[in-house]
Amino acid sequence: MPEDESESLKEYRLRNVLQTIAGKRGRGTELISLYVPSGRQISDAMNALREEYGKASNIKSRTTRKNVQEAITKVQQRLKMIDRTPENGVVIFCGAIPHGPPGSEVIETYVVVPPKPITISYYSCDDKFYVEPLMEMIKEKQVIGLIVIDNTEATIALVTGKSVEIKDEVTSGVGGKTRKGGQSARRYERIREMELNDYYKRVAEHANAIMLQEKALTGVILAGPGPTKEDFREGNYLHYQLQSKIIAVVDTAYTGDQGVKEALSKASEKLQNLALVKEKGLVQDFLREIGTDSGLATYGENEVRDALKRGNARIVLVSERVDLHPVKITCTSCGYSEDRSLSQQDLLALEYTISNQSCPKCNSNTLVMEEKESLIDEFNKLAIEKGAKLEVISDGTEEGMMLYKSFGGIAAILKHS
Repeated sequence: MPEDESESLKEYRLRNVLQTIAGKRGRGTELISLYVPSGRQISDAMNALREEYGKASNIKSRTTRKNVQEAITKVQQRLKMIDRTPENGVVIFCGAIPHGPPGSEVIETYVVVPPKPITISYYSCDDKFYVEPLMEMIKEKQVIGLIVIDNTEATIALVTGKSVEIKDEVTSGVGGKTRKGGQSARRYERIREMELNDYYKRVAEHANAIMLQEKALTGVILAGPGPTKEDFREGNYLHYQLQSKIIAVVDTAYTGDQGVKEALSKASEKLQNLALVKEKGLVQDFLREIGTDSGLATYGENEVRDALKRGNARIVLVSERVDLHPVKITCTSCGYSEDRSLSQQDLLALEYTISNQSCPKCNSNTLVMEEKESLIDEFNKLAIEKGAKLEVISDGTEEGMMLYKSFGGIAAILKHS
């Protein structure tokens, strides 16, 4: 993985690979998963595989025995290419994957260098690959709790990575400051203070129940219109563990979903390491350039590709929803060529049918397909070459969905001339 790649692109690649591996199934217990932690010698793993190869000779089914032993041999071959166990360890998946009826199995091998050190030494032969430890690694560990509160209602939310989830809403039932029903102002105010105290306790109970179970909780933000949030904080209603994690208290004009969005925006300086904030900031920068017609932004596949080739792009934004593979189709007989951008599904379909398609120029069945890498890979190579940065944007935020729906999921912030 090139060092010039952004963290969002590395995460995107790893997540896609793991999702692909997780979806693979064998006809029997023929799929091998091997985890080699950094402290284990490659030679030890090789010795263990030789033992497993011997055990596999006892498998009754001839086909299963052949597939397992072939997979073990493939894993051994891969290990021989590794001089020293990588710092984070290495994981190899290998097995016979069916591509149709019995007999269509193809041995597939995947080598994954984990993003963090693995601690387990593990071997399994099953009908699926054991990807759970790696899946756990790519889960966003940082969680931020939000409490947006005023005297009428409170909204409790959790921010995990690039997603925001409203977990609970609590209404106060507390009356306004106006005296009612002939009660003395002082008596009414005492009753109101008691109601507020009960309301704050209920909000704290709900927040405690939600946030204390989040082991990865790294901070709490209090927000809302008026002084209520300060009263809530100063009253120490929250559990002491949450009280100590309050990292920001910010003013918002609203509670509810709108208040949560506003709180995240205003507390962004405290949350700079949160993936959600980084992502929102990138898209907002692009939208600002588009909105002011500064000439420092462009969007669309061809426009961004052109900006990259000319060296004008500074940051390229590609939605993770973009499923495009630019290909060149040429005729080996007459030299005819055309460029297309296809989805993964359409690409696979064309690979199977192109040999039967006629050239629109000479009508011969000699069409071939070239340049099948994904658009993200193509753009990233250009970005590295031209000193730009490519960021993959999720669809888990309002800004991310806007990038995809309004701008086709492909955009760039340009360099100042």
